[in-house]
Amino acid sequence: LRIGRAVYGTIRIIEDLILTGKSVLLLGKPGVGKTTMLREVARVLADGARKRVIVVDTSNEIGGDGDIPHRGIGSARRMQVQTPTLQHSVMIEAVENHMPEVIIIDEIGTEMDANASRTIAERGVQLVATAHGNTLENLIANPTLADLVGGVHAVTLGDDEARRRRTQKTVLERRAPPTFDILVEIQGWNRLAVHPDVAEVVDQILRGFSANPETRSIDREGTIQRIEPRVSQPVNGRNVGVVEAGDGFKEPEPEDEDEVDAPRAVTHLLPYGVNKGKLQQAVRTTNARVELVADIEHADLLLTTKNYYRRRTHALQAAEKHGKPVYVLRRNTLPQIEQFVKAITRRYEAGGPEGSFGRAMREAEEAVTRVGRGEPQVELHPQGSYIRRLQHKIADKFGLDSSSAGADALRHVVIFRR
Repeated sequence: LRIGRAVYGTIRIIEDLILTGKSVLLLGKPGVGKTTMLREVARVLADGARKRVIVVDTSNEIGGDGDIPHRGIGSARRMQVQTPTLQHSVMIEAVENHMPEVIIIDEIGTEMDANASRTIAERGVQLVATAHGNTLENLIANPTLADLVGGVHAVTLGDDEARRRRTQKTVLERRAPPTFDILVEIQGWNRLAVHPDVAEVVDQILRGFSANPETRSIDREGTIQRIEPRVSQPVNGRNVGVVEAGDGFKEPEPEDEDEVDAPRAVTHLLPYGVNKGKLQQAVRTTNARVELVADIEHADLLLTTKNYYRRRTHALQAAEKHGKPVYVLRRNTLPQIEQFVKAITRRYEAGGPEGSFGRAMREAEEAVTRVGRGEPQVELHPQGSYIRRLQHKIADKFGLDSSSAGADALRHVVIFRR
């Protein structure tokens, strides 16, 4: 037996968003209070803001199951739906026959519901609704409900535009303006995330950037705490060279416990010619702290394919000019991309420029300086094959010779004059 309760003050945390007159979509897993919030939204807008509010009550969970609506929805009017499959037609009827300023809907779950919602929004009516999904990314990936946030379609770019964007020719873009202007991810009874501009956030996600919503919470004293979106600062590495990410691509493990406990760094990656959809899927699957960027200046590394690397395009030349490492995939497949993401994440989580990788690069740079001051040769510490390759590149960049010596785990680079 489910009992719906009117909990007054539930929407105080988002009341400023509701009163803007913009359409608001609430997302969250079952039991976090979406319907309770809708019930309070109806009362606040009808009694507090004095608006004409219609509640499309499909399951009778907002206004109750009786002929007379529960007082928890205030003076809002309720339209009951005979069967869930008719929800979209009742939504249209509410607009055409009752002149509402606000329509409240619980659980938009079908494509017809999504189409009806767009029709209502285009007529200038404010929508407040809930939908299936926990995050905005879930909604974008849902073909049935993607239209609520603008929809997604594939666009084929011209050669010049693809080169300018430094992407492959087929990209994903937002198809239309979103039905809902604001999206709220309900993470718990006292915590939620707010996307105040859905159109902008969807565009960022489709271009490979991560969504940084505003976080709101209520403490025990009833004070609303707000955390503004965090802007990730680029970490400009000094690594030079090209590393091929093949079948046996492995990264060194951290050398001590301090590196294991180090805070996770965000790796800023510029994809060039790599399937961005597969790359985003690999990042989500591995839960990696990887952020896709569109500019080499803000990237820690560039990831490309053999095909693009052989062409020596402007993007690759720019990466070498900025001293950023270029990783080359043998195949543009999901398993290869996932393997790369896991490996590169381990490297940067080991401390990035301050971890074992960074120490190896600094050691090579110091060795170059020592040879330049007159030392005949400098032997570096043993490293894996990919780090040795980068150390060779550093020596070559400064006009010095280098070779590998030793065997197996003791193999290391020796830098000397030509």
